[in-house]
Amino acid sequence: MQEKQTKYTAEAIELLKQLITIQSFSREESEVANLMADYLGNNSLKVNRKGHNVWCWASEKDETKPTILLNSHLDTVKPSSKWTYDPFGATLEGDKLTGLGSNDAGGPLVALMATFLCLKDEELDYNLVFAATAEEENSGAKGVASILPQLGKIDLGIVGEPTQMQMAVAEKGLMVLDCEAHGKTGHAAREEGENALYKALKDIEWFKAYEFDKVSPHLGAVKMTVTQIEAGTQHNVVPDSCQFVVDVRLNENYSNEECHQIIEQHVTCDVKPRSFRLNSSFIPVEHPLVQRGVELGLSYYGSPTTSDQAVMDFTTIKIGCGDSARSHTPDEYIYLSEITEGIDIYLRLLSELKL
Repeated sequence: MQEKQTKYTAEAIELLKQLITIQSFSREESEVANLMADYLGNNSLKVNRKGHNVWCWASEKDETKPTILLNSHLDTVKPSSKWTYDPFGATLEGDKLTGLGSNDAGGPLVALMATFLCLKDEELDYNLVFAATAEEENSGAKGVASILPQLGKIDLGIVGEPTQMQMAVAEKGLMVLDCEAHGKTGHAAREEGENALYKALKDIEWFKAYEFDKVSPHLGAVKMTVTQIEAGTQHNVVPDSCQFVVDVRLNENYSNEECHQIIEQHVTCDVKPRSFRLNSSFIPVEHPLVQRGVELGLSYYGSPTTSDQAVMDFTTIKIGCGDSARSHTPDEYIYLSEITEGIDIYLRLLSELKL
């Protein structure tokens, strides 16, 4: 195994350098998907493709065994103007590799890929599938969610995101609400009309002050934040409509639908969710994978950031090399030693895992 691990670790790092040099913004992942598909195909794997999503099975699926999905994403955000390096330059300085997507999530992506290649010919007690997918950064419908029906029943998903190889056992869900308070127009100089802005302020105050009953030991309380507001057409007209946006971050104790129902019971404005897709996730600390991680000295925590876990309706854990604090920042980087360590930890987690 050590010889294979060394070989695939070196190849993973070289592949990451190539991935960085190719622009792969969300919905523009075609070229990086081609590169990934070619690499996997050259390793004697049957490559499946749908849109910009690529996946492979280690062997023919055995329906009597549980299935583990190894997944990370190919797309990146767009670089800001504050970069001092070439975002697509894949600049290597000693152990440090700088480039767009190096940390989020190129490092975790190639580390999971190398882990998959090391295990693909082993006798495992589970089916193993690796998927490199699109549209994570914009929560797009043509990303991993679009291929899950073709994968069939999944018992465990390992989602590669930069967590310093610690275990994110819970992840906050996200629901964005478009709200509108209604009033009646009138002249601001007279006592007429019904000011929708004043009505909205009462609901906005509720969003600020309300506390949901169930608090998570990993994620804390549900957090609601009003982030945008718009009302009025001119200074002397009482506004008959006030629109505002609320960002809701949920813990694992509430589904998006349940949270929406509670909100509607307390406010007078119209409340329209943009989507119910991005739910919170949770894996029990008693789960064999988490317990294996604890044995290896890994810690666990709740993650405030949203990933592709949000569209997976099966048990998932988020773990990967790199640091979330570097994600979406100028001069994003990862250390090659982090990738090497990540592959080693993934293999130690999975080699003798029994679900």
